Amino acid sequence: MKFAVVVFPGSNCDRDMYHAVKDVLQAEAELVWYEGSNLEQYDGILIPGGFSYGDYLRSGAVAATSNVMKQIKEHAAKGKPVLGVCNGFQILTEAGLLPGALMRNEKLSFMCHQEELIVENEHTPFTASFNRGEVVRFPIAHGEGNYFCDEETLKDLKANNQIVFTYQNNPNGSVENIAGIINKQGNVLGMMPHPERAVEKLLGSDDGLRLFQSIVQNWRDTYATNA
Repeated sequence: MKFAVVVFPGSNCDRDMYHAVKDVLQAEAELVWYEGSNLEQYDGILIPGGFSYGDYLRSGAVAATSNVMKQIKEHAAKGKPVLGVCNGFQILTEAGLLPGALMRNEKLSFMCHQEELIVENEHTPFTASFNRGEVVRFPIAHGEGNYFCDEETLKDLKANNQIVFTYQNNPNGSVENIAGIINKQGNVLGMMPHPERAVEKLLGSDDGLRLFQSIVQNWRDTYATNA
């Protein structure tokens, strides 16, 4: 399996994502500059955190209009995995690949610390190595991680089992403690906490490694089935 880590101007977690996949997971991965990129050769797309375009207008709003997003939408439409973390989650919502929006943290301050998350849906390509109800530890690092959606959207998220992670102790005011959601097709995950910063025990947790292992295993299972 070959991953593309899409780099926008202002991305600053791209090397973390690359290290997690290339060095720790030992999968194929390349840093791909958003401009003039060709994503056809990649099996999985990773959109890292940071401050794409300086967070002008709204976080992720400018990146969501870039030409590479057309390729990412085509990639997602084919059922291939797309993971957006932190600013990547913001980009996915701004691009319409995921519902809802990310607003300023409830206390209007930047937060950077470990958080405990509850696995709400283990039946996804990203969480097959977890158990439902399991508590895992991922760090957060965001100022605009307060997930919001209207009541109708929330009803749909619950009905379709699209809420993948929730916070044990909601740090930012997100509706229903939501930390990560998936699209209806089940192959696009957006989350504010950073699994790529939780792949080695030296960092305080290696729970995030299982998320990337789940992606690879799902791809192998799918490939073997279709072969």
